[in-house]
Amino acid sequence: MAAATAACGMRPVSSPRLLRAVGARGGLLWPRGGRAAAAGWSRPEPGGEAQYCAELLRKRDYEGFLCSLLLPAESRSSAFALRAFNVELAQIKDSITQKTTGLMRMQFWRKAVEDIYCDNPPHQPVAVALWRAVKRHSLSKMWFIKIIDEREKNLDDRAYRNIQELETYAENTQSALLYLTLEMLGVRDVHADHAASHIGKAQGIVTCLRATPYHCTRRKVFLPMDICMLHGVSQEDFIRCKQEKNVRDVIYDIASQAHIHLEHARSFSKKVPAKAYPAFYYTVALDDYLYNMRKVDFNIFHPSLQKRNTLLPLYLYIRTWKKTY
Repeated sequence: MAAATAACGMRPVSSPRLLRAVGARGGLLWPRGGRAAAAGWSRPEPGGEAQYCAELLRKRDYEGFLCSLLLPAESRSSAFALRAFNVELAQIKDSITQKTTGLMRMQFWRKAVEDIYCDNPPHQPVAVALWRAVKRHSLSKMWFIKIIDEREKNLDDRAYRNIQELETYAENTQSALLYLTLEMLGVRDVHADHAASHIGKAQGIVTCLRATPYHCTRRKVFLPMDICMLHGVSQEDFIRCKQEKNVRDVIYDIASQAHIHLEHARSFSKKVPAKAYPAFYYTVALDDYLYNMRKVDFNIFHPSLQKRNTLLPLYLYIRTWKKTY
């Protein structure tokens, strides 16, 4: 088993260790003060930026936290920083009541990235951790700017006009994050880039689906309008949590597009360097959600879809052992 994980370019990771990190702090990642350290965002303990980022992920991006644990040891803290940066940007839209406030926060991160590449990061734990990742792995600035630009454009509360618009958003956010992860792993390969593009699009689509029940409670629907119109479904139908066949058909079509992207990504698997595989383990979480959605006949409001799968760490471990994504 150790040989199998070594073949993936990974440091062997035991399932019990992963489970300890998920179920408890276990002495692995958490600084003294635990949640309190994460609460005081501008004042982590000295050298505790990686722990801060890990705690942020554990609360806000659980799947990303698990996947980061499975990266090689020398890349793990940088992965926490990358995903924490993504979380910081992603939560801006849901935490503001005025677009102007969101634009100001985006501008903070835009300037933070500029300052990071001038070796003058702001005194904010995610920014400091990101600066260390950039220095350690020579990460490309353009991907950070692209993510910020796309998140900023998405501050408007409107549905995607079509599935292509959603895919573009996913490409410029989730796929861009994967391109940075590949750089972090030292992978420069066109086939890995193609796989990352499709996985990122699948992740963006699934994220949109998963967030739909929450957005509906706020009387907001962001699902592609062209697919809704095709099945004669209005935004009000989703806001009222209707479960008729045409509503489920909308979800089926959107989920099918995510599945297609995953299949396309896997069509490159024999050409993708094994060193790149750890960047793509998020597919385990995507597969799990799409499978559970099929089980409830694409009822996006089914309570089971809102529950965390406690077996996900085991599924991730099995995928690393099989050397697939």
